[in-house]
Amino acid sequence: MSTAVPDETSAVEAPGSGGTRLVDRVLAMRELAILVVFLVMIAVTQAANSRFLSVQGVKDLLLNATILVLVATGQSLVVITRNVDLSVGSTLGISAFAAGTWLHGGGDPVVAVLLAVLLGVGTGLLNGLLVSLGQVPALVVTLGTLYIIRGADSVWVGSRQITAADLPGGFVDFGSGGLSAVPWLALIALAVPAATAYYLKHYGGGRELYALGSDPEAARLAGIPVRRRLLAAYTCCGGLAGLAGALYLARFGNVDSGTGTGYELTVVSAVVVGGVAFTGGSGSVYGAALGALLLTSVNSVLPALGVSSVWVLAIDGVLLLLAIAVDRIVALRVSAALRKKAALRRTTMAKEKAGA
Repeated sequence: MSTAVPDETSAVEAPGSGGTRLVDRVLAMRELAILVVFLVMIAVTQAANSRFLSVQGVKDLLLNATILVLVATGQSLVVITRNVDLSVGSTLGISAFAAGTWLHGGGDPVVAVLLAVLLGVGTGLLNGLLVSLGQVPALVVTLGTLYIIRGADSVWVGSRQITAADLPGGFVDFGSGGLSAVPWLALIALAVPAATAYYLKHYGGGRELYALGSDPEAARLAGIPVRRRLLAAYTCCGGLAGLAGALYLARFGNVDSGTGTGYELTVVSAVVVGGVAFTGGSGSVYGAALGALLLTSVNSVLPALGVSSVWVLAIDGVLLLLAIAVDRIVALRVSAALRKKAALRRTTMAKEKAGA
């Protein structure tokens, strides 16, 4: 089995196979379709509300997507391996409070961010060890760690709350500042998926994540260090959730025991809507980032159009179901293409033998 996965897509067969080319085309169209839907949605909203794309409006639109883009990038690494991390919301919450506690005590902002990232790496490492070494289903493991981390967070935080008044002014200003309509946080959210996508495409460890997600048993037989790759994916996911927690604190300046509750479902929705197949082995972090941008934009668009925000969850659910349906159709088309290719190969070999 080949581990070279061009353009961050499924390692279905050797590079250049009909199945792989089909997946490449479909995923490219999927990401393009998400971008088109996003642009049309923004254009319609601007036409109905001329103040929507003001400098502050664009800034808010980008800021709203920042946190979800970061966590979705980490989640996509795990989903590509045919696993999931449901503890990212809890990790974000406890990391944000840890950073806030450090800053409230007069600590350095850079150290606060590093503390949040290290805490996230620790939770990701725990998940990765339980899944890779314990051979426990990822859904069960991360559901358990979700409650463990949330419980620890609730005991630690209690009724306390970190507010903007408890934080250094420069830290809060960084969370809302930027270059005109482009926030600093949005630049970070752009750099992280770009760096992750580069790693997945150009480094063997990244390509092996796709091979692992496509067929775990074949990956083991091919000599891929499956446990190490799973551990790396979960650790990166936890680290990015921790980073997102620190940036959440800078963005909102307010953290309590409920921070991040239910966030894991939004993250999974963003990843799946963005084209990362829940069955593993295909998708891209760019798609996950676009899915996050689309879902968070719905929250801004509806109020601007005068539509009740209660429709947000319903729309998110519809988008998720559509994404799952598309994934199923793609899987069937790829399977049919591979069967057709195999039949053609057998026919060609039979003719060659008959001619000999």
